[in-house]
Amino acid sequence: MPESISPALARRIALGAQGFGATPRTSPAGTRALRSTIDRLGLVQIDSVNVFERSHYLPLFARLGPYDKSALDRLTLGEHSPYLEYWAHEAAFIPREAWPLFRWRMDAHRAKQAADDTAWANHNTPMLHWVRDLLRAEGPLKASEIEHDANVRRGPWWGWSDVKRALEVLFLYGEVVTAGRDRFERRYTLAEQALAPAILDQEVSMPDAIRELVRRAAAAQGVATVSDLADYYRIKPQTAVRELVDAGELEPVTVRGWDRRGGPLEAWVHHDARRPRRSGGIALLSPFDPVVWFRERALRMFGLHYRIEIYTPAPQRVFGYYVLPVLLDGEIVARVDLKSDRQAGVLRVQSAWFERGHEDGVARGLRPPPDDAVASRLAELLSITAAWQGLGDVAVVDRGTLAAPLAHALGTRLLTSDPAHRMGTTPHTSDPQSLSGDTQQLLG
Repeated sequence: MPESISPALARRIALGAQGFGATPRTSPAGTRALRSTIDRLGLVQIDSVNVFERSHYLPLFARLGPYDKSALDRLTLGEHSPYLEYWAHEAAFIPREAWPLFRWRMDAHRAKQAADDTAWANHNTPMLHWVRDLLRAEGPLKASEIEHDANVRRGPWWGWSDVKRALEVLFLYGEVVTAGRDRFERRYTLAEQALAPAILDQEVSMPDAIRELVRRAAAAQGVATVSDLADYYRIKPQTAVRELVDAGELEPVTVRGWDRRGGPLEAWVHHDARRPRRSGGIALLSPFDPVVWFRERALRMFGLHYRIEIYTPAPQRVFGYYVLPVLLDGEIVARVDLKSDRQAGVLRVQSAWFERGHEDGVARGLRPPPDDAVASRLAELLSITAAWQGLGDVAVVDRGTLAAPLAHALGTRLLTSDPAHRMGTTPHTSDPQSLSGDTQQLLG
């Protein structure tokens, strides 16, 4: 019989695997801590929205506290970075050595395009050849640099969109890799020019790659269902799960309350997962943080009905534009809509809400802290966040159930809410997964 564990223990296992609950740091994290955290997660999702902060900076801040963002830039955006970008979960930084694990996905993209007579790549072979030749001769290059070159050499019909499409097709195929970013614009180079032979020539079969990705997803999540494991790298993990169970790397468990259609969900604990007695600390979670990016898991784990409302028309938004869940002592207790007003030097809390998702009984075993404790600790965190962002003050708009207690804890007055943004307080329960900015750019 599988071991039965409580929902509270499952949350602690999951958060411990994600790097939460460690002793608070007394000094800013350096490169070693940043690398260790990225490698623990296995990937860091990238998104172009920067109304508060670009998403890839936030998982490190949530786990490590304030750090020098330029250190992460040097680590991830340089030409010779130990990390590359690829479509892992969505667009993400992955360890350079993990690149061969996605070769099967690259081959699948190529085969799908080849079989589709309407695919752009099948009607633009000369463009693909030209971009390859240009990168071979002059790379690494940004799309904007190639666009200019294309218009000078080939005429205006080869504009930015065709160049970008060619680069992204070759990127999907694995012929092109990233060579860092410049002002957040990707630089592209041929894989053969950027990757060491040990990586470029490494052949990993699809079953072996899937098994390794499931192993990494299980280690990063601590405790997971098959849908959790599938979502982490967007794979079909069933066969690999059975193999890892047989090898003793995954141990079957049931989590009380994790049910579907009247029966318990199958779940597994990674054999190296810690079982913390408590999970302390407070953190802001990016919408693209692994703790909440799979909305089904966030609902099951925390009782959190969550959607990102960036792509929702303003009059229809419930909680705000760029809303971050607040993790406090192992529970999601609030959500805040943040904006970095750099011109005014202010971190603006556009709305703030107590999280009441536990009240519908979805995530049993949650014991929310007192409201004043939530407001006080969040106020302290937001002051730290503002300083990390180089902002001097925190301002709170009078919108949301937490706004007034938060302003009081900060010792500031509430700002008048824009009437156009006054909404109801009933949370959405449906959640079509929102596409990241980079995803929309590629597919648009």
